[in-house]
Amino acid sequence: MVAEQVLRAFWPAFSIALVLLAALMLGLQDVVSVEIVWAVGALSLGLLLTAAVLGLRGLKLPSRADVLVRLDETLPGRPIQALMDDQAIGAADRDSVALWQAHKDRMAQRVATAEAVKPDLRLASRDPYALRYAALLAFVVALVFGSLWRVGSVADMAPGTAVAGQGPTWEGWVEPPRYTGLPTLYLADQTDAELAVPKGSRVTLRLYGEVGAHSLTENSSALGAEAATDPEQEFVAERSGQLRIDGPAGREWAVEIIDDTAPQIAVAGSAEAEAGGQMKLPFVAGDDYGVVAGSALIELDLAAVDRRYGLAAKPEPREAIAVELPMPITGDRADFAEDLIEDFSQHPWAHLPVRITLMATDAADQQSSSEPYVTDLPARRFFDPLAAAVIEQRRDLLWSRSNAPRIAQLLRAVSHLPEDLFRSETAYLRLRVVLRRLETFDQYGLKPEQQAEIAQALWDLAVLIEDGTLADALERMRRAQERLTEAMKNGASDEEIAELMQELREATQDYLQQLQRLAQPNGEDGERQQGQNGESLQMTQDDLQRMMDRIQELMEQGRMAEAQQALEEFQQMMENMRVTQGQGGGQQSEGQQAMEGLAETLREQQGLSDQAFRDLQEQFNPGAQSGESQGNEGRNGGQGRGQSHEGQGGQGEGSDQAGEGQQGQGTLADRQQALRDELSRQQQGLPGAGTPEGDAAREALDQAGRAMDEAEQALRGDDLAEAIDRQSEAMEALREGMRSLGEAMAQNQQNQPGQGTQDGDMQANNRDPLGRNPGAAGSISTDENLLQGEDVYRRARELLDEIRRRTGESDRPQIELEYLKRLLERF
Repeated sequence: MVAEQVLRAFWPAFSIALVLLAALMLGLQDVVSVEIVWAVGALSLGLLLTAAVLGLRGLKLPSRADVLVRLDETLPGRPIQALMDDQAIGAADRDSVALWQAHKDRMAQRVATAEAVKPDLRLASRDPYALRYAALLAFVVALVFGSLWRVGSVADMAPGTAVAGQGPTWEGWVEPPRYTGLPTLYLADQTDAELAVPKGSRVTLRLYGEVGAHSLTENSSALGAEAATDPEQEFVAERSGQLRIDGPAGREWAVEIIDDTAPQIAVAGSAEAEAGGQMKLPFVAGDDYGVVAGSALIELDLAAVDRRYGLAAKPEPREAIAVELPMPITGDRADFAEDLIEDFSQHPWAHLPVRITLMATDAADQQSSSEPYVTDLPARRFFDPLAAAVIEQRRDLLWSRSNAPRIAQLLRAVSHLPEDLFRSETAYLRLRVVLRRLETFDQYGLKPEQQAEIAQALWDLAVLIEDGTLADALERMRRAQERLTEAMKNGASDEEIAELMQELREATQDYLQQLQRLAQPNGEDGERQQGQNGESLQMTQDDLQRMMDRIQELMEQGRMAEAQQALEEFQQMMENMRVTQGQGGGQQSEGQQAMEGLAETLREQQGLSDQAFRDLQEQFNPGAQSGESQGNEGRNGGQGRGQSHEGQGGQGEGSDQAGEGQQGQGTLADRQQALRDELSRQQQGLPGAGTPEGDAAREALDQAGRAMDEAEQALRGDDLAEAIDRQSEAMEALREGMRSLGEAMAQNQQNQPGQGTQDGDMQANNRDPLGRNPGAAGSISTDENLLQGEDVYRRARELLDEIRRRTGESDRPQIELEYLKRLLERF
């Protein structure tokens, strides 16, 4: 009750005291004149005294009776008052007295259970605007951001205190530029006569006491100052000079400016092209306070270009290439080395002489450049002669549009005898389409956007010829070997050879996985996978690893002839490899039946596409004999030997006569429609429903069906080129659907271990072509560490370089850049 009375009486005085103390702790008295400080102080003290007097007058300390009444109010039945009462009537009646005594005993028991009363400190009725909370908030802010030592500065404002005060009557700070990372200097602590500060440092001075007692003289700023007496002064040190404070506590320093040197940058090695075509240019950079950003300017060295063939024409003007240099994410940028990795394979200047100039910028916006580095712009190398020829014509087209007639003539010469030059019929067809569009555009004047369109089409064609469709894993492995052999003959760099060696490893692994997927328990499929010598070959992981390590060791030692011979032996062994046969046989599962049906549909679609291509080839070269493509084994499409382009039956293996083959005598559109109906039937009851892999398989097959419908419409409209494109889309979608269906089947087997099905037992007893034991439920996996030796560290370095390269690309999303930075900080 005392607390309640004190708080109600003195809350105005407490609020005024808190506000006054908060203002002093925050140093508000230092930012206004002395007169205002004393005026506000007198007013505040008057208000505080008035509130205290009013509080004393309103303060009423509680008496004992007030205490008993307050406590009695908290108990049921007012027992304290009952104990203090006397019996008014019936005092002579013994029964009445006994009843009264029993009542007092009951009240006494209630009093015994009494507890301390909690104070009621609510002041909402007395302070409806919550001024007390505002005062408390101001005090808390002063505690966090202010200081109790500032309260004593009020005493310095009294008359005579400036003379009687101890120590200097001024304060000063030197704040270097933020980018230097140097600390702020307190001038009063600088005892040396010389003061060395970075250029651009900000000097701040405060002069206390009577105005004119101290003055500042300096000549380090741009304008300088002579006997300046302002209480607060600020300037930026730009040159060496003198800084002097005149007065009773004066000091003097010789200011020496530390100049900010310009950044340095230079090329640290030769520019090389990685296996993927990216240019890798090492460089070093440094600055006294760190490099902020960098860029590279790549210009064509026209004087060094061999002006022959397509380059003899006057080149079209092109802007120089400007790319940003990668900067370290963590660590010191005062001295560092990095690699510029960019892909200029599709640029018109690829493999042409260029001048590369590196530029670096520091935090002071100073910029410096390196000496021009002259080199041929590194880019992707095409080892296939036909792909290299297409890329050369693409370069000539981008060099000048006036080369279009010459390029069209050369492309016609290249495609004159396609059977002797093109391994892919799709590549030949694309070349003819590009040639036709180029000649059409050139008739009406080749425009820049048409030039870019033809150049992109030629690039895609060259990549197709170089890499192939990669649908056949064995062909990809052969191409990887050819690329590696060609690189060794051409004296490629060690890094490029290592990249191609890794590509061969990956292609070999893909080939082995393809063998695993095609492995069947019956002997017929096993004979199909048997090598030319008729022997069954099974390799272990250790054998494969030793062979690959031996090849890489020979290349590193420079024994290229022996390495090439080992490569040939390795490919021969891989081609002779066969899938290890499983134990027993039996009824195929629903998933296997679906996979076989889709594979048959894919083969038939391939046959139809081959037939459409031969018909289109007949349009370009009428009267030519049908080819003898050994790869066209699709049903309904014929093998291609002895079959005429008019669709009539021949005498070769591919003739569709008699029996079921009679269906092939219909038009291509009818056969395409029949194949579409068969795919629709196969989609019914497809396994794996409800799983992500099963849904992906169904979506891919739906896409294949739509592509087949479009191919049928194109065939009925006699648009063979469009039909072939749609048939290619259908085949790609079929392959994707089969892949997703296989993943769904494998996932189902992993989720149902130990069921003892015939397929599961067969797979559990199998070994993969590497001789590894399969995992749970027959899944092909292993706990062995397949990546050993130096490849581990090389691969880790490649990943780290790729992360750094992507971090330097400012156009990437911010969330991705933050993720890449976290990766670099961790690893």
